[in-house]
Amino acid sequence: MHSIPLIEIADDDPVVHESLGLYLDAENFQHISAKNGDEALALFKEKEPDLLILDLMMPKMSGTDVCREIRKTSMVPIIMLTAKGEEIDRILGLELGADDYIVKPFSPREVIARIKAIFRRTGESEDKENCIVRCEGLEINIDNYQVLIDQEPVTFTPKEVEILYLLASHPGQVFTREDILSKVWGYDYYGDTRTVDTHIKRIRQKIHAETHSYSLITVYGVGYKFEAGINTGKSKS
Repeated sequence: MHSIPLIEIADDDPVVHESLGLYLDAENFQHISAKNGDEALALFKEKEPDLLILDLMMPKMSGTDVCREIRKTSMVPIIMLTAKGEEIDRILGLELGADDYIVKPFSPREVIARIKAIFRRTGESEDKENCIVRCEGLEINIDNYQVLIDQEPVTFTPKEVEILYLLASHPGQVFTREDILSKVWGYDYYGDTRTVDTHIKRIRQKIHAETHSYSLITVYGVGYKFEAGINTGKSKS
């Protein structure tokens, strides 16, 4: 991370750049701007920002395509902006690996709060003494955001890794959807807990629990828990 965090704003609306820029300046963040998808991707590769604010709909290259390309090589936090506000757009952005989404029109103060929450959570994860959770056939490394299943790497989005790490590092403990939102996203989602269900569904599809002794269990009316049949524990890398 840069000594002063560098934020890239990728949006074709100059008002977004102006309003967010003023608030970022006030919070002593550095920021750079891109007006279309091609420019956003090129600027990201050149400047290596610490966080990307990415509009879903942009000329030349969509925000979803930019997000998809970035996630091939980088786990930098991404906040996706969408003017539509439809659930399918939010889920699509999250499934592609965005850390968060904000529906337009938005308050710049809300964006700043989301940025701070992400940086705070990232800092906390870097301070973890025990960064690896292992159980039969499964290894979750929160330090490098890698998941191994039967010693083979499997692609997970950053949020999927964080949710799986949270649950697997507390086997048997039930977490409500609100708990997961608070601990993984770092703030309240104003009652919109469906994104947790979406992430859990995708995690289940990837961990192949049916062939192992561990599982992600739904506790109806409450939340989720991780159950491990044998030898779940933490260890340092």
